[in-house]
Order: sequence, then C-alpha cells, then structure tokens
Amino acid sequence: MQRDRFGGQFDAVLAAANRREPWALERIFQSLSPVVAGYLRLQGCREPDDLTSEVFLGVFRNLASFDGGEGEFRSWVFTIARRRLLDERRRLSRHPDPEPLSTMTDPEAADDVQGSVDEAIATERVQALCKRLVPDQREVLLLRLVGQLSVEEVAAAVGKTQGAVRALQHRGFLAIGRLMKREGMVL
Repeated sequence: MQRDRFGGQFDAVLAAANRREPWALERIFQSLSPVVAGYLRLQGCREPDDLTSEVFLGVFRNLASFDGGEGEFRSWVFTIARRRLLDERRRLSRHPDPEPLSTMTDPEAADDVQGSVDEAIATERVQALCKRLVPDQREVLLLRLVGQLSVEEVAAAVGKTQGAVRALQHRGFLAIGRLMKREGMVL
C-alpha cells in the first residue's frame, strides 16, 4: 500500500498550505483527490467529482485547525469526505434530484477500445459487489483499500473501535469471497 503520498515532505507541504501557497494546496489536492473521488464513487455518490471538490474546500477552509502527521491528515480528509457523503444522502432523501431527460451520453473515442471496455466491466463488477455489502462493511473496506487508511485511521474516521473495524473488514472480505464464488467470478 502506498502510504506516503508526499514523498516524505508532508510537514513542509502542510506548512506551505497553511500559508496558502498555491503549489502546496495543489499538491494536497492532486495527492488525495483521486482516492477521495474513488471512495465517493464506490459509495454510490451521484456526483463524486463535485463532492470531492466540496470535500477539499472544507479541507482548505479548516486547514489551520489540523494538527498531526500524514496518516492523521488522510484520516481527517476521509472523515470530511464521509460527512459530506452523509449530508448528500440526507439531502437526496428529502429532495431527490429530478431524473435526467436522457441517460444516453456520447462515448468518448478511445485509442484502446478493448482496454476501455475491460476497465468499464471491471468497474461495474466492483461497484456491483460493493452495493451488495452491508454499508458498514463497504465503508470500512473502501477506506482501507481505496483510501489506504490504517485500521486506527478508519476507526477515527467512522467513530468505531479498532476491533469493530477489524471485524467489519474481515466479514466484508468473507462476504465478497462468497459473492464472487457464487457468481463464478475470478480475480
């Protein structure tokens, strides 16, 4: 697992970001936004890129209140992402978005059509498996695998004990294994 996303320069990047230096803010966004967007996408977020932007607006707005190392920072970012996701879900439950007029979109031309098709199929499989997990299991697995957070960091982000996180992770992996076996899926 890649844990150091700042090449050993996290403290310097954080200090510069607190001074609002554009290069440091950009580095934080570029380092963490892909995994945050992936987490939100796999959690079923309707507009993961928009919500990722909201997450980082919150991160940058509250940066001065953060104190800790890179691991704690990632945990803090994913805590903000999780809260924004919960806010979105509450909003949508009260005021569902209108259905689009057309769900058909023009596909972008790809140089590697087979690779694009394979990637789309793999993404659909992962999303289908994630949707069939218990929500707590899905959240823990996504934070551990996509967010690359430690058990301790996940526990802090979701407000559970480390033992509960380990148990949810274990049961989630077992559930995925059973689903894949039942459906004849191969990794």
